[in-house]
Amino acid sequence: MTTVADPPRARTQRRTLTVLVVAQVLSGAGLAAGVTSGGLIAQQMLGSTGLAGLPSALGTAGSALAAIAVGRISQARGRRPGLAAGYLAGAVGSAGVVAAAVIGSVPLLFLTLSIYGAGAATSLQARYAGADLAAPAHRARAVSIVLVATTIGGLVGPNLAAPTGDLAHAVGVPYLTGPFLLAGTVYGVAALVLTVWLRPDPLLLAHDDPPATDGGVRRRSGVLTGALVMVVTQLVMLGVMTMTPVHMHDHGHGAAASGFVIAVHFGAMYLPSPLTGWLVDRYGRLAMAVASLVALLAAGILAAAAPYDSVALLTVALALLGLGWNFGLVTGTAILTDSVPLASRAKTQGLVDVAISIAGASGGMVSGLVVAASSFPVLALAGAAVSLALVPAIAAIARDPYSPRRHRRQPVRNRSRSWPRRGTR
Repeated sequence: MTTVADPPRARTQRRTLTVLVVAQVLSGAGLAAGVTSGGLIAQQMLGSTGLAGLPSALGTAGSALAAIAVGRISQARGRRPGLAAGYLAGAVGSAGVVAAAVIGSVPLLFLTLSIYGAGAATSLQARYAGADLAAPAHRARAVSIVLVATTIGGLVGPNLAAPTGDLAHAVGVPYLTGPFLLAGTVYGVAALVLTVWLRPDPLLLAHDDPPATDGGVRRRSGVLTGALVMVVTQLVMLGVMTMTPVHMHDHGHGAAASGFVIAVHFGAMYLPSPLTGWLVDRYGRLAMAVASLVALLAAGILAAAAPYDSVALLTVALALLGLGWNFGLVTGTAILTDSVPLASRAKTQGLVDVAISIAGASGGMVSGLVVAASSFPVLALAGAAVSLALVPAIAAIARDPYSPRRHRRQPVRNRSRSWPRRGTR
C-alpha cells in the first residue's frame, strides 16, 4: 500500500485541496449567514416561536435530497459536476428565500428553504473529495483541510448579519434577508470556482489508479459505525444551535451578540480540523469518538446552566458544541471512507449524508417545539442526553480489530509505471 504519494499524485492532490479550500471559504459564508436569520424570518412570517426551528428542518430536509443527487452525480460523472450542481442549487434557494420574504409567501419560503439546504449538503460532501486521492493513513488530515477552509466563511458570515441587513434594507427588501443575499452570491461563485478549476477530477483519477487510494478494509460494520457517529453529532449540534439565536433574541440580545456566538460556534466546528485530523490519524478513531461524546455532554450541561444574560457562558457552550461536532464528523468520515470501495464510494457517502441531513432536520424541527413547550435549558439537556447514543458506536470501534489506535507505517512500493494524467476530465 502506498503511503507517500508519488510526485504527480502529490501535485494533483495539492491542487485539488487548493480549489476545494477556495470553494469552502465561500460556501462557509453562505452556510453560516443563513443560520443567523432563518429562524427569525420564520418567526416573523409565521408569528410563532414554536415554528422557529422550521427553516433549519426544511433546509436539512432539502440537504437530504441534495446529498442523494450530489452523490449519484459524483459517482457517475465525478466530483466537479456533483459539487458545482449542489452549490448552484443553494444559490437559487437563497434567492428564493429573499423573494418569499419580499412578497410574504409562506409556501414559497418553505420551498426555497428546502432548496437552500443543497448548499449545506454540498459543503459537507466536499470533504469526501479531499480524501479521494489521499493515502489511507492521511485521509483524516485531508478531510480536515477541506473542513477548516469553511472556518473563514463561517466566522465572517454571521458577523455580516447586520451589514447585509443594512444592504437589504437599502435595496428595498426585508432587513433579515440580508444574509441570504450573501449566501446566494457566495454559493454561485463557489459553483463557478469548482466548474472552472477542479481539474482533473479527483474521484475519476482515483478510479484510474485504485491500488494507491483504495486500500481500506471494506465492511458493513464500518459504514454503520461511521454513520452513527456523524448522525448523532449532527442531531445534537443542529438541535441546540438552531434555537440559540432565537433564545438570545427573546431575552434581549441583539443581532450582533447572537452573530458573535454563532461565529464562535462555527469557528469551533471547523477551526480545529487540522489538529483533529492529525489526532484521528495518529491515535485512532476510538479516542476521538470518546472526545466527541465528552464535548457534547459538556456543551449541553453548560448551555442549560448559563444565565439568560450571560453571553460569555453561552459562547463557551456553543464552542464546545461545535468542537464535539468536529470530532465526530472527522472521525466518522475517516471510518466511512476506509470502509467502502471506490466502485460505490460516492453513492454510499451520499446516502450516509442523507441520514445526517434527516437527523439535522429532526433536530431543527423538534428544537423549536421543545423550547415552545418548555425552555431552552431543557432543550440543551435533551441534547446532552441524546449524545449518549454515541456509546454503542464507541463500543463498536473498541471491538473492531481493523481500527488500531494509530496507523503503522507501510513500506513505500516502487511503481514502475508513470501515473496516468487525465487533465481534461
